Amino acid sequence: MEQKQYQVYAYRWVVLAVSMLANLTIQILWISFAPVTGLAAHYYGVSDLQIGLFAMIFMIVFIPLSLPVSWAIDTFGFYKTVGLGVILMGIFGVLRGLAGASYLWVLVGTLGIAVAQPFLLNSWTTIAAKWFPLDERASAVGLITISNLIGIALGMILTPLLMENMPLATVQLAFGILAAFSSLLFLIFAREEPPTPPCPEGMETRALMLAGLKHVFTVKRFWLFLVVWFCGNGIFNGILTWVENIVRPRGFNPEQAGVLGALFLAGGVVGAFILSSLSDKQHKRQRYLLLGLSFAIPGLIGITFASSYWLLIISALWMGFFMVSAIPVGLQYSAEIAYPTPEGTSNGVVMLFGQAAVVFVYGMEAMKSADGSFTPALLACLALLVLNVLIATRLKDADLQPTG
Repeated sequence: MEQKQYQVYAYRWVVLAVSMLANLTIQILWISFAPVTGLAAHYYGVSDLQIGLFAMIFMIVFIPLSLPVSWAIDTFGFYKTVGLGVILMGIFGVLRGLAGASYLWVLVGTLGIAVAQPFLLNSWTTIAAKWFPLDERASAVGLITISNLIGIALGMILTPLLMENMPLATVQLAFGILAAFSSLLFLIFAREEPPTPPCPEGMETRALMLAGLKHVFTVKRFWLFLVVWFCGNGIFNGILTWVENIVRPRGFNPEQAGVLGALFLAGGVVGAFILSSLSDKQHKRQRYLLLGLSFAIPGLIGITFASSYWLLIISALWMGFFMVSAIPVGLQYSAEIAYPTPEGTSNGVVMLFGQAAVVFVYGMEAMKSADGSFTPALLACLALLVLNVLIATRLKDADLQPTG
């Protein structure tokens, strides 16, 4: 039988670019309240925890939607499925900005944006598999990861800066307009798949979502990775959600908290680019996953105890470079060890466990001491990070071979 032809198309970068912009935008919408928690609580007349709910609701909504969305990506294709997600993001992003100082309507708008999030996040490895050869896929996922990190960093920096000259509702409306614009670009320029596959038969995207779902839970390495992913996402989301509250007792203001969060992500951007590129070049995943988790430990120690701003900055950059850079490598690793489970399905399961880590976000707030210090919660995160390193030593790479 004649083997199906395959070719790598330059248009893959266009599809990747509009997907990156959509992911960047929804991360701005997710995190934009975190660096101004205290100011936002005063603006809406609510508690800090109610402002933290704006971030936590994304993770709560993700849990029931993740697998159905993955099924839709595998069944109807990523363009139609993600297209629905970006439409929801654009509509509810603008509506949230128009809600003014009404906490209830801002919460409703946030809920709509949160519904859109799994449509975007669960498509990462599917886009990579449909448009990129095997030896570029971690890099492609890495670039989408970078766009998410940049989006979070922009939300951390821009929100407090813009609030110096305009009310919070106007800032949110500006972000909503950006969401509508990025949604439009995705709908115009994204495509489902190239005319021919980017790789030989057997390495393209897979089908049979239900069979793949049954298979993936029989893979021991996948279960171990889910534990690592769950703990890692809990630490990541907890630090970003409560960054202002973490440094406030040490005398730092919202602007400094925003910069600190952005630098944490900036380190991750650089690390994600470098480590995912090296991972693709050597086609090794486990060693870079282990490297990232191990070297993140000193950074978390610094974030926990540093009282000087420059030491906090160094710690945030260091931890971001190593821990955040493990995200794209880990996602591609999970897709490879889950074979022949469809990428959308394995990605959805992984993202589901990551978002279920919302319990960490709530738990960190509950563990703070009487004076508002997050040190007990950060020490618990440190113990979990050490556990992650120990589990990562038991992971092994898949036996797939790169092909151009």
